Amino acid sequence: MAYEARDFSRILGMDGISDTTLQNHFKLYQGYVTNTNTLLDKMNALLDEGKERAPDFAELQRRLGFEFCGMRLHEYYFGNLKGSGKPDAGSALYRKIEQEFGGFARWKKDFTAIAAMRGVGWAVMFYDPQADRLIDTWITLHQDGILPGLQPLLVLDIWEHAFYDDYQTERPKYLEAFFNNLDWSAVEQRFEENMGEQRRKAA
Repeated sequence: MAYEARDFSRILGMDGISDTTLQNHFKLYQGYVTNTNTLLDKMNALLDEGKERAPDFAELQRRLGFEFCGMRLHEYYFGNLKGSGKPDAGSALYRKIEQEFGGFARWKKDFTAIAAMRGVGWAVMFYDPQADRLIDTWITLHQDGILPGLQPLLVLDIWEHAFYDDYQTERPKYLEAFFNNLDWSAVEQRFEENMGEQRRKAA
């Protein structure tokens, strides 16, 4: 079955991230969905034709990670927007952040430092269900730096298309707007779902 672009129009109307930026961003996301489907279709066709060892097949396969990760990371990113920006200090995730990082403010300092790095990519807070720990990390482009087996909880797009129309080169202002619009309930739900999986494996 083909992947379908999800409708994220519910996040329009945020303060600090304009509708113009979001509408353009949605179009880019839809392109990743289309390209993912196109690559999979072309590789399947080459496989059926017995051309799986051809250079074309290898090149398509190499491109798949970029397009697929671009699709999926955008879904996480849009999915954790349009909230109040305020985490629930009584939630399991908040307590886990304080335990892992020695305080919420120290976690935010770590995550913000990653998000401020030069280059295009993503800042992500992952949960490692095997080790039961949180890890903040940087993903270059869409696919370089993803840690196998870890579950994305909080995802921030650092490509210029996410903020240039609103803030040009002033990335710190975009980061502030992102945190102000972060939907912590969505992030907490991702954590709870993966914590449940971790507990089932441990049982």
